[in-house]
Amino acid sequence: MAIKNNRDQKNFNRAALEYHMSEPKGKIEVIPSKPHSTARDLSLAYSPGVAIPCLEIEKEPKKAYDYTGKGNLVAVISNGTAVLGLGDIGAEASKPVMEGKGLLFKIFADINVFDIEINEKDPEKFIDIVKGIAPTFGGINLEDIKAPEAFYIEQRLKDELDIPLMHDDQHGTAIISAAALINALELAGKKIDEVKVVVNGAGAAAIACTKLYIELGLNRKNILMCDSKGVINHKRENLTPEKIDFVAHTDFVTLEEALKDADVFVGLSKGNVMTPAMLLSMAENPIVFGLANPDPEIEYNLAMETRKDTIMATGRSDYPNQVNNVLGFPYIFRGALDVQASAINEAMKLAAVHAIADLAKEPVPEAVILAYNLTSLTFGRAYFIPKPFDNRLLTRVSIAVAKAAMQSGIAGKPITDFDEYENVLLDRMGRDEKLIRMMQNRARSNPKRITLGNAEEYNVLKAAQILYEEGIAFPILLGEKKFIKEQMKKFGIELNVPIVDPMDDDQEQNRIKYRETLWKMRQRKGVNEYKAKRFVRQRDYFGPLMLHHGDTDGLIVGFSKNYSSVLKPVLEIIEREKGVDKVSSMMMIMTDKKPMFFADASIIQNPTTDDLVNIARMCEISVKTFAIEPRIAMLSFENFAAISDTSKKVANAVAILHEKYPKMIVDGEIQPDFAMNGDHLSDYPFSKLGNTPANVFVFPNLESANLSYKIIRGMKVAQIVGPILMGLKKPVHVLQMRASVDEIVNLATIAVLDAQRREAGKSN
Repeated sequence: MAIKNNRDQKNFNRAALEYHMSEPKGKIEVIPSKPHSTARDLSLAYSPGVAIPCLEIEKEPKKAYDYTGKGNLVAVISNGTAVLGLGDIGAEASKPVMEGKGLLFKIFADINVFDIEINEKDPEKFIDIVKGIAPTFGGINLEDIKAPEAFYIEQRLKDELDIPLMHDDQHGTAIISAAALINALELAGKKIDEVKVVVNGAGAAAIACTKLYIELGLNRKNILMCDSKGVINHKRENLTPEKIDFVAHTDFVTLEEALKDADVFVGLSKGNVMTPAMLLSMAENPIVFGLANPDPEIEYNLAMETRKDTIMATGRSDYPNQVNNVLGFPYIFRGALDVQASAINEAMKLAAVHAIADLAKEPVPEAVILAYNLTSLTFGRAYFIPKPFDNRLLTRVSIAVAKAAMQSGIAGKPITDFDEYENVLLDRMGRDEKLIRMMQNRARSNPKRITLGNAEEYNVLKAAQILYEEGIAFPILLGEKKFIKEQMKKFGIELNVPIVDPMDDDQEQNRIKYRETLWKMRQRKGVNEYKAKRFVRQRDYFGPLMLHHGDTDGLIVGFSKNYSSVLKPVLEIIEREKGVDKVSSMMMIMTDKKPMFFADASIIQNPTTDDLVNIARMCEISVKTFAIEPRIAMLSFENFAAISDTSKKVANAVAILHEKYPKMIVDGEIQPDFAMNGDHLSDYPFSKLGNTPANVFVFPNLESANLSYKIIRGMKVAQIVGPILMGLKKPVHVLQMRASVDEIVNLATIAVLDAQRREAGKSN
């Protein structure tokens, strides 16, 4: 995210501390993976049952992979000598970073992690410690160890251990940038064995990148490497062994001299060291990788303005072609672990390189396009590296790495059926587990004005701060201005956004405008001019009227009031979509594996057959906006029996849907546990759901839907987003009572996406 000013930096710093300090402490935790509720469970888990696998492993150590979690456990290890851009801050201070790396392993590849911070700078002692704890792990990720010690440490450990090991600071950047280089050269119409490459930086990442480029065919004679003292040429003295490998016989001393007529610039140093003049001196179709963070060696827009033929990548997410290590390391370790590889060798790295490069040339799924709020995404100068939210990386890179390990003879447990392995990978992560990140990324691409009611409440204020600082929306605070400012001061929330107080003098013109509108809309429905004048001073009416007049793009209300009382003014003022008789609602249930959708959970108490048909149709449309294929189960307490009145109602709705909308994936009446289980569904081969579980559940009445999602919410086993109102012409949603900060942020994000969709519809 971009920091706008000092106040935003201060707020971000405070938010970072609060994030890490919140309970439970830390970013990763250990949870039981086996039953443990009974005395028998505990006797199997520990004494005396645990002795049995111990003896089996004693006889055959490799059985540790069968009887323990070793095969899916990686150590993220550092001594804190080169942490991010912070330098040598020590082992203990590096722990938040190592925990963060563990979190990425888990969310992108479902790999468990223990972070290990070792207070030891002596390479020999550090190596001994790592070797001593290695039996615990299926793989080791070295992190943030300074050069040149990092080279020696990694090589020694690779030579002496028989598990996958990689120093990601070196090889992660090398692998991703190498994939980018392959595709950039193709776009430039150049061959790798002919191009002149300038590498600015001579640390661990720069050395590893350059070595990998040579593996791809780069001619060593065509490389000029620069460090802080300039070009590493034959006149330099006191060079490290790693730098000696890249000594060039040239009289060039400066980066400026080195870049003249160069085809490729790879920056792994510090920001803003390349000038427009240097870029202009490069060869036709120059390839520029400005990988310094947060500021590239030359700013992206400046580079593109300087030369239209520039082909550029950076390390930043807000520019095209982000070289991001998360494209590689989770999936490289996933593939290596799954075949129990004894190392991560060059063949596996190159396999990852080509898998990533090839993926960028394939047609991009709609889900990825929607994630970045684009109309299209095709291979070219603005897209030659896959996006981090591309779920295909899990299967493509992991499979390529696993195959390379097998072909190079270091796989301890070869995979025999890669089609089945692909399904296992998809089931492990869930096909939609990045949905919230995708939604927020789309919102950032075109943020909208979102008015938040009950702005005096801490949760609402905190959500507004996150929406603003993350660039998801332009929040407008609706409420009593004086009290809102007092609360902001009390909670230490510094936020420069509009505050709209319906009672304030500066809203007089709006009150007049809104009063006339409300009176015209409701004068034959019990509202006279006096009531209209009184109502527009109330936020429950003022907010919907703001939305009706286009003074805001979306509205989030509720939080501290009864749902139905807050919904009433919304339904009186905001028009329904064409063809919609009754507005409905849907809850998004974010489970560990994939989202599920429950409808109607808050509005229509006892839907008729026609109501159920309309709810299912609105759900289908809404779910598709999240780039998810809706598979709709029409629920009852019977499976395809239609004996009770409830089941008959549902069955009739299904019959109508099958007749009028034959392409919809919908069926019922069915019990929810059967609809969620592929094996159970296989008992009903006639069902349109097939053997794939449903993800949208239309309940036969409000009570069953409302109670079901509230049980889930109370158990805190899933994140709840909603209720998402369906059937209105404008983006408006009513919060649950005492909604959490995350719930408010997520619902506001959906309001932004809804506003974007409607805007796009008008332009089309």
